[in-house]
Amino acid sequence: MMRHLADGYAAAGHEVVAVVPGERNATRATSYGRVIEIAAPTIPSTGGYRLITKWRIVEDLLAVVAPDRVEVSDRLTLARIGQWAARRKVASAVFSHERLDALLQFHLGRAVPTKQIADHWNRKLAASFDTVVCTTQWAAEEFVRLGVENLAHVPLGIDLETFHPRRRDLRLRAELARGADVLIVTAVRLSPEKRPDLLVPMVEELVKRGASVRMVVCGDGSVRDMVAEQAEGNPVTMAGFVTDRAQLASVLASADVVVAPGPYETFGLAALEAMACGTPVVASDRGALPELVVGESGRTAPSDPVAMAEAVLEVAAAGPVARRAARRRAQDFSWSDTVEGMLAVHGLQTGARRRLSLEATRS
Repeated sequence: MMRHLADGYAAAGHEVVAVVPGERNATRATSYGRVIEIAAPTIPSTGGYRLITKWRIVEDLLAVVAPDRVEVSDRLTLARIGQWAARRKVASAVFSHERLDALLQFHLGRAVPTKQIADHWNRKLAASFDTVVCTTQWAAEEFVRLGVENLAHVPLGIDLETFHPRRRDLRLRAELARGADVLIVTAVRLSPEKRPDLLVPMVEELVKRGASVRMVVCGDGSVRDMVAEQAEGNPVTMAGFVTDRAQLASVLASADVVVAPGPYETFGLAALEAMACGTPVVASDRGALPELVVGESGRTAPSDPVAMAEAVLEVAAAGPVARRAARRRAQDFSWSDTVEGMLAVHGLQTGARRRLSLEATRS
């Protein structure tokens, strides 16, 4: 995400400095500006994601960079950056990529006052930054109910060239499907809130109904072993985390259906990337995905193996109609539109040169 935004900001004439986590402290020049890497630990079982935990280092860097605008891509560990910006009268924006109330309820349960905790945090966050940016209406709901006024809705974009129907490879499909009639793919982090526990039971339901299917699971995470154990004896391939974006695009484009089981997605970039490849999606009917998976581009279903299996059969039967609809829907989400929306958030016009600092705690 940050790379696409930085490219757009640079193309509009702005100087970009990106602060990102890395293996070690380093600075490098790129086509869009300077990248400052801060040594940060990896998050276990996430496929290499790193997390900046020492926010004071970021503040010290910002004091040297002296940005005109600050854009933060993680509202949890770098929430204090909004206060730093306010003290120095630097304009600031923060992306809300997580629906905090939903995640707290999932992990802590109803015995804990999760809504009150989330509301307290969200009020502080909104008061710290000039603008809170949400990518979907569902993501914005927890701020809307608080009456937060400094809220902006800017959908993310998709790389419509990398993720394209021309990536469909019949030989790759045959290799992945292993003779099955329907190839199902999921590209999801294997962590509890993404509900990967639904995937294999969904396949078992399809097999019970006599469907000839194979599912390929692209992803890694804390419950990978659990999913792999479920998969034993079933037509399921554990492919691991696919780092190469072009390779992932080929896998998504070669599938008949892509499944996105997570009920707490605040945008659903992986699902839209599949749709950009011309592959229809079966998604949870909760979260933000019902805003994106519309019409013939796929189906939404309750987070239940039986319901999701029925949706897979419906989508697979739609064939080329669904594939064309999926691509058309994905074309509604371009990075150029996202960049334009974020420049408006920052109050910038093309040609008004400013120094933008982008902060990301995860990379």
